[in-house]
Amino acid sequence: MAVHNADIAAVFDEIADLLEIQGENAFRIRAYRNAARTVGEFPRDLKALIDSGVEPPKLPGVGGDLAGKIREICSTGSCALIVELHKKLPAAIVALLALPGLGPKRVRLLHDKLKVNTIGDLERALKSGRVHEIPGFGEKTEQHILQALAARSGQPRRVKLAVAMQYASPLVAHLKRVHGVREAIAAGSLRRMRETVGDIDILVAAETRSAAAVTDAFCTYDEVAEVRARGETRSTVVLRSGLQVDLRVVVPASYGAALHYFTGSKAHNIAVRRLGQERGLKINEYGVFRGERRVAGDTEESVFKAVGLPYIPPELREDRGEIEAARAGRLPHLIERGDLRGDLHAHTTETDGRNTLREMAAAAREAGLSYLAITDHSRHLTVARGMDARRLSKQIDGIDRLNEELEGITLLKGCEVDILEDGRLDLPDSVLSRLDLVVGALHYAFDLPREKQTQRLLRAMNSRYFTILAHPSTRLIGERAPCDIDMPAIVREAKKRGCFLELDAQPDRLDLEDIYCQMARDEGVLVSVDSDAHSRFEFAYLDYGIGQARRGWLEAGNVLNTRPLPALRRLLKQTMG
Repeated sequence: MAVHNADIAAVFDEIADLLEIQGENAFRIRAYRNAARTVGEFPRDLKALIDSGVEPPKLPGVGGDLAGKIREICSTGSCALIVELHKKLPAAIVALLALPGLGPKRVRLLHDKLKVNTIGDLERALKSGRVHEIPGFGEKTEQHILQALAARSGQPRRVKLAVAMQYASPLVAHLKRVHGVREAIAAGSLRRMRETVGDIDILVAAETRSAAAVTDAFCTYDEVAEVRARGETRSTVVLRSGLQVDLRVVVPASYGAALHYFTGSKAHNIAVRRLGQERGLKINEYGVFRGERRVAGDTEESVFKAVGLPYIPPELREDRGEIEAARAGRLPHLIERGDLRGDLHAHTTETDGRNTLREMAAAAREAGLSYLAITDHSRHLTVARGMDARRLSKQIDGIDRLNEELEGITLLKGCEVDILEDGRLDLPDSVLSRLDLVVGALHYAFDLPREKQTQRLLRAMNSRYFTILAHPSTRLIGERAPCDIDMPAIVREAKKRGCFLELDAQPDRLDLEDIYCQMARDEGVLVSVDSDAHSRFEFAYLDYGIGQARRGWLEAGNVLNTRPLPALRRLLKQTMG
């Protein structure tokens, strides 16, 4: 049985939810939440390590009991504890947790106060107006839940990019091993690096005689729960995770045309086909045709060349100006992972990180970086054990001492400072002045009106020692909507002030959104692509940040942390007073 890290994390998250609904010990709940995050972020396949007889490394916060449950889940796909917890609650109550605005605490209140156990129970309670009478809800929350219920029925399930990758990559590798397969790739929104994925599209190039073997390998893959369609060249399955996967098998001569077609987006494909029609060409998934004769289609480059365009990278194919830019010779030379010299947002055990200064420095060096900013939280974020001025000063001294010993990596002194509700920064200038950079961030009061929230940020950005606005919209994909902010005003202020905007590469965030990356680029505002790493494993998230940066048309020159350290220091110094 194939079990991915995302599957293990999902089991631990569900255990935490069920424990919280039942009012269990807060420390036990937190242990499962932390384990879910640790396992979900671990870059190596835990089941593969266990199956091969290799002892997985000791994961932070994962003791003997949790390690045993990881082995149990890898072996069976579940664990006895979650089965036991489900028996104590109505089966449908877990579905309530999927609704935005309903966490375990609120589900428990609904269960205790109104006997809400199902989606139907919730709908009836909402329509009767009883929900807003429960302390902690209110009419505004009631309305948000009603809207979430209305949207739920019409929206297909989408998963985060990093989760979809965990399922797509081994399936593609499985198909590549089939005799006669020339190429296999995940196309669609996954290839375009969209932040969420509705389903997975896999394209395989193989000779006709091998198509049946490819289809058989696909439909009998050990993660398949349901085969919805099976044909010679196209099939559809649903994995045990609930993800739908569509397979297309084409001959090598059609591979480029099919890859372009199935990568999309639909709007981009229509625009390219229209260009073809202007030249008397017909473009589809089988090739580029002039009459009955195929004139191109074995490669994507040949498809673009047939309509007079250079190759357009997948991340740009959204019909947001890429066709016009290509025709005018103005396509950007998009940033690549190797362009990053450093990371300007990371945490340690001093606050809510899982590794020490020295361990984070070593991991950053192993990730190919030459500098790393340590930006632990400030005092207002008590849930993360945020630092006051005294503790931050002590850390600054510790970084200076450690830098004298380190080779191949330099630590920069920073802090992720809370932006208070009135726009002031959480720590005094006397300690901020000792830092190389100050990363300002919102961590509360997310629901302020648009004008007030925008003014809050603008005031913070005008603080003397402000350097970078972290995860600007504060969104958590699928969990928390972006704050209502006038982002064009924020971008213009960053330009005027000479400070920077962050693209937080955490797969839960991917914030700055791609359209605002493009806006920053057009305004000449540098973007910092950062991991926001809370452990030594999370530097791998930079790959997702680069994907988002490419979707935002960013070149290496548009990104702050592509600079060598001396050039970076000069830019940072210009913002610090």
